[in-house]
Amino acid sequence: MIKSYNQLFINNKKWVQDTTAQNPDFFNNLANGQSPQFLWIGCSDSRVPANEITGTVPGDIFVHRNIANMVIHTDISMLSVLDYAVNVLQVKHIIVCGHYGCGGVNAAMGHKQVGLIDNWLRHIKDVYRLHKDELNAIEDPAKRSDRLVELNIKEQVYDLTKTSIVQNAWANGKSLQVHGLVYDVKDGILTDLGVTIEDNDGIEDVYKLETIDL
Repeated sequence: MIKSYNQLFINNKKWVQDTTAQNPDFFNNLANGQSPQFLWIGCSDSRVPANEITGTVPGDIFVHRNIANMVIHTDISMLSVLDYAVNVLQVKHIIVCGHYGCGGVNAAMGHKQVGLIDNWLRHIKDVYRLHKDELNAIEDPAKRSDRLVELNIKEQVYDLTKTSIVQNAWANGKSLQVHGLVYDVKDGILTDLGVTIEDNDGIEDVYKLETIDL
């Protein structure tokens, strides 16, 4: 556990030395640009770093993180990242990755005011409302939380498909898949939740938009 600010710079220098020892051209190649195949929308939780848990290196994954890996249609930051990833970087896969034991999800299950984040957590409460019969039937609070984590991930995948960015990409023939994954901080295992969408066929009609050429 890093406790000193200065330790960050010591670690950085060691990382540079180790990296260039293994691949002398690593940083020269990175400086020439990026062409990641993946956009990762994950939780801000410090225990869920995209590159480390997937065994990838800088340049492989374009990353956006927020509390509880949410896809909110009024979030200009998320939409800007999504648009850039899909239309400029031409990523092939969008991953929504949540994790068990998510503090945001747990807070959304309760009634205590936390602060400004209460407005953000309301969107997770909406997910609970959509699935309240299933969730209320789970007596164990930890298991209920785990299930809400999974359901929240799936809903964010569906929310991605409702965006004009993703729908226009599909309409214009781009190969783009949206996936939902969950990470278990207790054992480090990443699991595919079996919700992958790659075209408009899986979208309810009310959400389908008339598309425009890009």
